[in-house]
Parts: sequence; C-alpha cells; structure tokens
Amino acid sequence: MKPLLTTSGLSRRFGGLRAVDDVDFTLMPGEIRGIIGPNGAGKTTFVSLLCGRILPSTGTVMFDGADITGLPAFRRVRRGIAYTFQITSVFAKLSAYDNVALPVQRRLSDSRSTASIRSGVMGALERTGLADRASMPAGELAYGHQRLLEVAMGLALKPRLLILDEPTQGLSDGEIENFIDLVRDIARDATVLIIEHNMPVVMQLAGRITVFDAGRILAEGTPHEIRADLRVQDAYLGTQHG
Repeated sequence: MKPLLTTSGLSRRFGGLRAVDDVDFTLMPGEIRGIIGPNGAGKTTFVSLLCGRILPSTGTVMFDGADITGLPAFRRVRRGIAYTFQITSVFAKLSAYDNVALPVQRRLSDSRSTASIRSGVMGALERTGLADRASMPAGELAYGHQRLLEVAMGLALKPRLLILDEPTQGLSDGEIENFIDLVRDIARDATVLIIEHNMPVVMQLAGRITVFDAGRILAEGTPHEIRADLRVQDAYLGTQHG
C-alpha cells in the first residue's frame, strides 16, 4: 500500500524560530493518526503546512503521489484535504444548515439541485449530532457544538484526508464519547489526522501517534509504545493535564 501523504525535510521558519524543523512524516490510507506534544511544539504549524494554510521554508509535501508543496489551500481542498480550522470559519449569523451548505455546494459544483444539497447537508449534520439544530444561527450554538459544526463542514466535502485540530475542546463527556464513535465511522472511508490534548481520546482513537517537541518529531508508535516512551514522558505526558 502506498502512503497517502508524506513530507520530506519539511521546515518552516518564522524569523529565527524553526516552528517545524526538518520533519519526515508518512501517513497511510485509512489511518487514524494522533499528533500530540506540548504547547508550542509545532503541531498546528505542521498541519497548516499540510493543508496549504502556510507554505514551507524548505522541504516537500506529497499527497497521493503528487507534489503539492506549492499548491494553495483551495486546490488542496479539491484534491481531498480538509482541515477544520482552514476551510471552516463558522459564519455566526448563518444557520447551521447554511454553514454546511457552503462546502456542499463547492463539492457539487456540477449538480446544484436543492435535493442534492439538502441530502449532503443533512447527512453531515446527522453524523455530527446537529440535525435538530439545523435552523439555529451558528453563533447561538454552544461552543462545543460550533466545533462539531466545523467537523460537519469538513465532512460535507467528503475528504480523503480530514485534519482535526483540538476537536473535543468544549465538548461534554457524553459528546466526546459520541465524537469518538463519529471519528471511527469517518475512518471507514477517509484518513483522519487529529491534534488533540485529551489523551484518553487520542489513546482510544489513534492506531499510531506522532509526538512533536520543539518543531521535530520526538517519537512515533502505537498508543502502548508512546505511553511507555521515557522521552515522551519527560517532554509531555509527565506534565500534561486534561
């Protein structure tokens, strides 16, 4: 099986700071991969490089065998990369339905029938548990539900790779359990890359975990291997809370 996404020597500098420093990374189709690390480790900068939100200082990004290093974000979306914080800013005055309709219309550029759009929107809202809030203005949703709305907007694109940045922040314990089921369902037909500080969520979901520290990959492995890694314990797990 060929990798879905790889990076080689990927770096991003901001002045004298190397936020991402010479990262080689491989993601296989169908994976749920967790990314963890202390604040400032470079996690969000790294996934921003993957989705095209920012471009690298050096290095390459390959997706499905094609070099996408210089592609802008919207062209990466068309290729099947969805990043919740990149493609989705919740439009507070629009209803939840209309927020999701925007990416559905983008995906269905050749078929804009009302029935096709409604099916795509309600399918995404139902999967994220928001169907009963479809008519609510997005700005009136609870913070956790706004995060789920962002996930629904990403799902509406039917991506091959869905990147989720701290998706459980603001969710109740019950909502987190539902979210775990949702990600497992998504992974049946997409690859999922998830940045998450909630360690029980990462340990339950991820088949493999990549640990960032100071812009570099400190360790990679199964949840069991990461738990047992003394370097990870020193850098992150030993001082990580919540």
